[in-house]
Order: sequence, then structure tokens, then C-alpha cells
Amino acid sequence: MAAAAQMGNLKEEATCSICLDYFVDPVMIIDCGHNFCRSCITQSWEGRDGNFPCPQCRQISPGKNLRPNRLLGDVVEMLKQFPLPPVRPPEENVCEKHEEKLRLFCAEDQRMICWVCRESKEHKTHSASPIEEAAEKHKVKLQEWQRLLKKEEENMLESKVKEEEQYKAMREKLRTEKQKIESELEKLRQLLKENEQTLHRRLEEMEKNITIVENANITKLSNQITSLKALITEIEKKCEEPAWELLKDVRSTLSRCNNVNPQCPEVFKIYKVMVTLDPDTAYQQLLLSEERRRVRFRGTAQTLPDTPKRFTYYHCVLGSEGFTSGRYYWEVQLLQEGGGWHAGVAAESVNRKGFFTRSPETGVWAVQVCNGQYKALTTPETYLSPCKKPQKLGVFLDYEGGRLSLYNADSMEILYTFPQARFTERLYPYLCLWRKTELRLL
Repeated sequence: MAAAAQMGNLKEEATCSICLDYFVDPVMIIDCGHNFCRSCITQSWEGRDGNFPCPQCRQISPGKNLRPNRLLGDVVEMLKQFPLPPVRPPEENVCEKHEEKLRLFCAEDQRMICWVCRESKEHKTHSASPIEEAAEKHKVKLQEWQRLLKKEEENMLESKVKEEEQYKAMREKLRTEKQKIESELEKLRQLLKENEQTLHRRLEEMEKNITIVENANITKLSNQITSLKALITEIEKKCEEPAWELLKDVRSTLSRCNNVNPQCPEVFKIYKVMVTLDPDTAYQQLLLSEERRRVRFRGTAQTLPDTPKRFTYYHCVLGSEGFTSGRYYWEVQLLQEGGGWHAGVAAESVNRKGFFTRSPETGVWAVQVCNGQYKALTTPETYLSPCKKPQKLGVFLDYEGGRLSLYNADSMEILYTFPQARFTERLYPYLCLWRKTELRLL
């Protein structure tokens, strides 16, 4: 059987990769050394005036540099005297359509193909690379996801411990409060007997609500940690698989990685996008740089057309790019501190011409910085106390998850996460500047 297999391999080497039959009048491309039937390579190059690609390795030759390979022709004639049934490779490593070995990986379709597929109309314009090379590239991606997901797991475990400590403290505070009330009730029982039951019910309801919230949050974190462990294990196993097995459903694994709801700030940078500003939306006293990534407040107004998109009441400007799905992260750097500024996102329908209270109800999700004081533009406003005054704000938008979070981009301390919303229209990066303020998008 070993001899038969070796003869089968020899027969394969004596087979033209275009017609899939024994070489007939074999010729060799001088530039790369691959062999083909003369008629097959001539037909493959038909209609070309220059830049002749090798059908097997895709190396470009400036001319039809062919040389007869008589030795190969003699070997083929000898092999024809020893007819053997074709030796088929394992089914999982064979092209179902052409019954050839899968040697390439198509980047556009994310699947393995053979040389015949490579020459077909379906893949001729696609970028393809050897399976081992593609597998190594995807293995690097998977290993990076593995590292990030382990970091994510650590952050979730830390969050779980913090949550448990907070609820423990709340219960301790509740227990102390309950003892205090019991002591007071004992002294005033005769006078406050009618109120005693009411107070007890209130305390029990508080404890019940704490337990409900605790169970929900801890259960959610535990389930997320379990899912992360399973995904990390899957990636570890997949990285040890052969190239063709690793690539067979790599799209599904990467998709599940992208669906992880991130808590580790380092993961956000995977979703970083370059944001530019739309001059057609800018208030007339806002001056944009040529690359539309810097904006400052100038003292005098510019003469600008009053388009429907332009803000004429507030000193605002929106990004050029709008988002209707996906996750995105960008940063806003304070270059010059003046009267104050906002950073966040705004809905496409936000009022451009008149007064309105800037809040999620009116289509604005943002944090305000004014005179060293930070607050989220909620209803009512939420005052913030960052550990360190940020020089850069990080903005993370999860459209499908209804989440907008703002961070100190240097320390990745979370400043504020807006309550989960249901975004229904296009959202744009949003900035608002007051006098002597200058910002830059990173």
C-alpha cells in the first residue's frame, strides 16, 4: 500500500494542475519553474499582451517565457505504463467541486479552495494565500482574542467581588439601621405601635429589593464568566487544530468574540475609529482645521450658509460619520481649556436651530466639563467625581446594546455610563465648545 501511495503521489506530480490529466507536451515557466501542458498554459494566457501570471503560484512573468520539459515528458510516458487508481486525499481536505487538494484560503469568502477554484470566475479576483500562511495569520488573531478575553474574565471576576462587597456593606448598614429602629420602637412602642408594622414592611421591602438586584447582577456576571471560559477554552483548542480544521469555522468563532459585551477598557481599542467633523453642522463661531479633526471657539462669527444641518443656537458640531449599528470608540483631547465643553453623541433629529434641554430625551447623550466640574447631561443632571481630571475623554458606543460610556482615556476610569437605551436613529459624534476652548479628535 505504501508503494501504491508513492506511485499515486508520483502520478499527481506528473499531472497538469489546469486540465488535471497527464502532461501532454509539457513546458516549464522559466520564471517560477512550474510545469503545464503547452496547450493548457497557452489557453490560460490567451488574450493577454503582457504580465503573464503562473496559474499555480500567481508569479507574474513579463513575457511568455516557456521551455520544453522533455525529461518530464519521458517520465509521463513511463508512468502511463503503470496505471493506478487515483489516490484520493482525506475527504475533509479535498475540494468537493473539483476533487483537488485544498491548498489555498480565500480571504474574501473565508474558506479553503483548490488551484482550480483559484482560476475560476468566482475567485479569480479574490485575494488568496497558502493554507498554512492563512492559518498562522488567523491563529495570531485568535491568540490575541484569547489574551483579551482572559483580561475580560479577570475584570468580571473583580467586578463580581466588588458587587458582593457592596451588597454585604448594604446588608450590614441595613442590619444596623434595623437594630436602631428596633431600639427606638421599644422605647416608644406605646406611642408608635401603629407605625411599627409599617416600618417593618418598609425594611423587608428594602431587603427584598436588594436581594433581587444582587441575585440578578451576580447571576448575570456568573453567566458571562461561564460563557467567557467556554469561549477561551474553544479558542485554545482551535489554536491547536490543523490549519484546514482551524479555518473551517473560524468565522463563527471570531463572530462570537465580537459579540462579547466588553468591560475591560483595553478591549474598547479594538473598536477604535477615526472620526472627522462635519463643517456643514458647525456653529458659525467654531473654526475647524483642514483635516477636520480639531475645533476651537473663535471670538468673531464666520459668514457661513444657514443650512438645515447647521447649529445656529448652541455652539455645537457633529461628526461626519453617523452610526446605525455596531460598536465604536474614539477619543477627544482637550488642547486649550476655556469656558467649558461637551462630548458624546447626538441623534440625527436633534434640534439645530433653537433652545432645548440637552439630555437623552432630546437626543443628546454627553458629559459636560465646566470650571473643573463634571456632570452627565441626564434629567436631572448627574454630578461626577473623577479621581483625576481627564485631559482626554474616551467615548464608547454600543448601538445594539443601547450603551454609551465615557472614560478618562489615560487611566480608563469610567466617568459615566448612560442607562440602557433603545437607539432607533442614526447617531453622530457630538461636541459643544464655549469661549477659548480647543478640542482634537484622536
